[in-house]
Amino acid sequence: MPYKLSDDISHDRRRARLSRELKNFGTRVQYSVFECVLEPKDIDRLQAAIKRIIKPDDRVRYYHLCERCEQHVVAIGGVVTKSPHTLVI
Repeated sequence: MPYKLSDDISHDRRRARLSRELKNFGTRVQYSVFECVLEPKDIDRLQAAIKRIIKPDDRVRYYHLCERCEQHVVAIGGVVTKSPHTLVI
């Protein structure tokens, strides 16, 4: 299942720590945005890892993209992820 993750963390060390952890789950496509393909068991691991790192004023969001939604993703420049549905311009 494809997911997009984004974070808003102002503390440099925590942000770096979270980024290192998120690289275990997917590909960084922007400074605070990752694209991941996750199985249900991976989601539980991801949530646990995030909860260990962030503080109450930090924000992390992740969005599950259905196959139909993923077909409408457009990428201009940058890293091309493994999704066969992403239109790269």
